[in-house]
Amino acid sequence: KLAGNELPNAVVVFFRNLFALLVLLPWLARRGPSAVSMRTARPGMHLLRAATGLGAMYCFFYALSQMPLASAVLLNYSQPLFLPFIAWIWLGERPAPRIFPAVIIGFVGVVLILKPGLGWQGPAGLAGLAAGILAATSMAAIRRMSDTEPTVRIVMYFSVLGTLVSAIPAALAWQTPTTTQWLALAGAGSIATAGQLLLPRAYSLAPAAHIGALIYTTVLFAALIGWVVWQETPDLLSALGAAAVICAALIVVVTRRPRRQRS
Repeated sequence: KLAGNELPNAVVVFFRNLFALLVLLPWLARRGPSAVSMRTARPGMHLLRAATGLGAMYCFFYALSQMPLASAVLLNYSQPLFLPFIAWIWLGERPAPRIFPAVIIGFVGVVLILKPGLGWQGPAGLAGLAAGILAATSMAAIRRMSDTEPTVRIVMYFSVLGTLVSAIPAALAWQTPTTTQWLALAGAGSIATAGQLLLPRAYSLAPAAHIGALIYTTVLFAALIGWVVWQETPDLLSALGAAAVICAALIVVVTRRPRRQRS
């Protein structure tokens, strides 16, 4: 958000991917050649994951630059509301019946955040919502190929493809960052990569429902940072909407059926 308030969105997305790749490469090098093999039988799925993940990043970073930090983060984290239906249509994983009322509650929360007709968030709000939908599709793509593709390869393909593809629009909209913006961009890429690497480790140490619940502390931290740095205070409707989305998403995460093992 700090960099995106003044830099073009395309430049921010490119450097987010570039710095993430630069942080990732030394970590991969330490694991040895066998861990970083790029040979895959699922190139199409990697391309789909990169396209949807990169699209989510463009939408999310645009929303970040135009909306209060907590609202933009929350809309991006609405992906659990969409993922059960994408997985149902695409992967044949029928959601548990109790998920449906939770999703309705979540969408009511989204409407309260966007506030159509009441000074609503406009294109930025829709971009934030699109980020959630695209991120859910990206997660479904990861789920679809996780039976043959290790996490390291999935992360590596996304980092490489994301950097190469985002370089083109960044070059067309180029604006040289200031020193402060360089630091912000480097921090965004490195911290995001650290999160990507820590999350699989967290899921290996605790039940998925517990980790899914902890992930939503992101919204609380975003609200705190937005208040301290930008003096952003959510209005009552946004606060109620945030509570509804978080509760609904947690219900979806906790009641999600475990994936069937492929034979």
